Amino acid sequence: MEDRIITYGGQAVIEGVMMRGRTAMAVAMRAPDGRVVVHKERLGRLYRSRLTKIPFVRSVVVLWDALGLGMRALTIAANTQTGEDEKIEGPALYLALGAALIFGIGLFFLLPAGVGALVEGQLGWSAWSSNLLEGLVRLVLLVGYVWGIGLLPDIKRVFAYHGAEHKTINAYEAGAELTPESVAGFSLEHPRCGTAFLLTLVLFSVVLFSALGPLPLGWRLVSRIILLPVLAGVSAEYIRWTASHLDSAIVRGLIKPNLALQALTTREPDASMLEIAIAAFKTMRQAELDLAL
Repeated sequence: MEDRIITYGGQAVIEGVMMRGRTAMAVAMRAPDGRVVVHKERLGRLYRSRLTKIPFVRSVVVLWDALGLGMRALTIAANTQTGEDEKIEGPALYLALGAALIFGIGLFFLLPAGVGALVEGQLGWSAWSSNLLEGLVRLVLLVGYVWGIGLLPDIKRVFAYHGAEHKTINAYEAGAELTPESVAGFSLEHPRCGTAFLLTLVLFSVVLFSALGPLPLGWRLVSRIILLPVLAGVSAEYIRWTASHLDSAIVRGLIKPNLALQALTTREPDASMLEIAIAAFKTMRQAELDLAL
């Protein structure tokens, strides 16, 4: 199942798990009466197009669509748990997604770039030094943000569902029985986690932006935006490559920072959370098998 699973946890009081495979996705959530409710659907044509076979391009395209898929999963879970039937789709879905991306780009890319430019101009630092400072500020912001939101009680539950997702996938890849009792014994870490992608993107940004040399503030900010897809593509391909070469001691050493950061985004799940993650995974796998017939 390498490179075939992307997981998504619930948010705040919306508690659910999404599992995405190559051709199908499933969302499992707990209804107000305690039942486990599962929604499944076939993935769009994008996931079966030629774009998914082109290195770097496939990563950017699929990552963007996966964000929208995650938003839809949240909507499905919210509707099930609140009993409402308000759908977020089409323009509304992508407007919400765009707002979230603007906030993320502003906080994690433009703000550090502004700090680097200010230091370079006011203190006379070299472009290389200011770009290195920019990368350090970006890293501190990322780690600090993840650590900070992890202190919120609702987000702690989100991170526990995240841990349930990782444990379930690790158990499946190890060939273990998918029961809460069996899955509970597996690791919270997983090399294909989105947290690993974010850290990799931040680290690669130091290298790429340093190579640009000195730039006026305007071009510096613009470059951080237009080169973001490049960074995303390279980072995703790197995660894909490391996940398929875990038999190498060098690769296992390279991914240690990524795994360490997951300590901030995962928590030990309880049995009910594991039940949700397992239900989502089994439903997704069965849907893929049915589509393959």
